[in-house]
Amino acid sequence: VKFGGLNMEDEQLASFNRIVITACGTSWHSGLIGEYMLEEIARVPVDVEYASEFRYRNPCVDEKTLVLAISQSGETADTLAAMREGKRRGATVMGLVNAVGSTIARESDFGIYLHAGPEIGVASTKAFTSQVCALTLFTILMARLRTMSILQGREILHAMTQLPDQIEQVLELNDAIRELARTYKDTANFLYLGRGANFPSALEGALKLKEISYIHAEGYPAAEMKHGPIALIDQNMPVVVVATRDSVYSKVLSNVEEVKARRARVLATVNDGDSDVARLADHVIEVPETDDMLTPILSVV
Repeated sequence: VKFGGLNMEDEQLASFNRIVITACGTSWHSGLIGEYMLEEIARVPVDVEYASEFRYRNPCVDEKTLVLAISQSGETADTLAAMREGKRRGATVMGLVNAVGSTIARESDFGIYLHAGPEIGVASTKAFTSQVCALTLFTILMARLRTMSILQGREILHAMTQLPDQIEQVLELNDAIRELARTYKDTANFLYLGRGANFPSALEGALKLKEISYIHAEGYPAAEMKHGPIALIDQNMPVVVVATRDSVYSKVLSNVEEVKARRARVLATVNDGDSDVARLADHVIEVPETDDMLTPILSVV
């Protein structure tokens, strides 16, 4: 993996003992996926902070900390202030931005441009998917400096090269999903559930429904649903579950059964050919199978 803007020696990159990702909204959700990847694959401790909170408290960062600021515009005021706070405390700052020449790009020590093109719609899907791709590449770079074998790295990179064709397959579902939307257009509340790297997918799905449709929606870790939110679930509360085949698939299946026991209508995002979740769900949206960490790119689309 090579980045044009990562003008830093491998030794320095390998020397960081902690990464703090700071962002807002959609960028915060991609940062959560980055946390899963960096900790699981690169074995680097990561904290993901809301920039609006990070800037107003007394965070523990020092010269061994890498602060990673994620922003589509590169001008997000809270993220910029959080980045400056990290720099003031001695941390090295890295920017992950889309807008070339933006303030965060100029003030960070080094960084990565997404080159996703101008943001046109509120959904910001291309910014999110590009951020996850960039974070995946950064994870492979960090992991290769540590313990990852070249074969492991190639497997993930190979899965990434298949994403464009797989996204085309998802986009072909457009008409069927439009009909599904018509069925639920008058619903007042939605619950989105996911586990592992698909938990941020659930958060992002709920955020977009709020932003675009003005419908109340809440994203929640599927395992936590029974610790409170299950009281709200009934036939009037549709539940969207990201239930692709990954390491916690069987656990998600149990969560779907719990939801159905409350008579909720379930809309599940599953992998092609899935039958276990499909027999429980009222509606399924099938996406191609890919690496666990890349699944959110397909489910979010």
